[in-house]
Amino acid sequence: MPVLPILKYPDPMLTTPTKEVDEITDEMIQLLEDMYETMVASDGIGIAAPQVNSNLRLAIVEIDEESGLFEMINPRIIQATGETIDVEGCLSFPEVYGTIKRADTIVLRYYDRNGDEFEVEADDYLSRAFQHELEHLDGKLFTDKIIQKIKPEDLENYMEANLE
Repeated sequence: MPVLPILKYPDPMLTTPTKEVDEITDEMIQLLEDMYETMVASDGIGIAAPQVNSNLRLAIVEIDEESGLFEMINPRIIQATGETIDVEGCLSFPEVYGTIKRADTIVLRYYDRNGDEFEVEADDYLSRAFQHELEHLDGKLFTDKIIQKIKPEDLENYMEANLE
């Protein structure tokens, strides 16, 4: 499985809304597998199809083994509650970090590679990762939501100071 090139800002694909998936094909499943390999090789926790030059509504999130791998086709947030502010980065914006306000808890509906529909409630970091990747699918950039930029050299100190 190849590691795909990750598009970097200002590539126009990153601000182009994706198309709904009508049919799950072998090529799409291969793309999901390649996206996963790309995400892991890049030390990421999520990746969306536009980041690898595809206009399909596909995204992957894996924050840890406990939460597991989410391969999402046509994901939609159907409920969002609460607010939280935390730091984020993005594979398409190397060395750019900042605090972003997001819903604390979401309910997400999506299809997996077998066409089975799932609904998952997520909070905290998992919720944040889902929201970040879904914004990629809508052609939105996390940099447009940054409240406070954090220099790469200050990231570790910021994270330590803001641990709960």
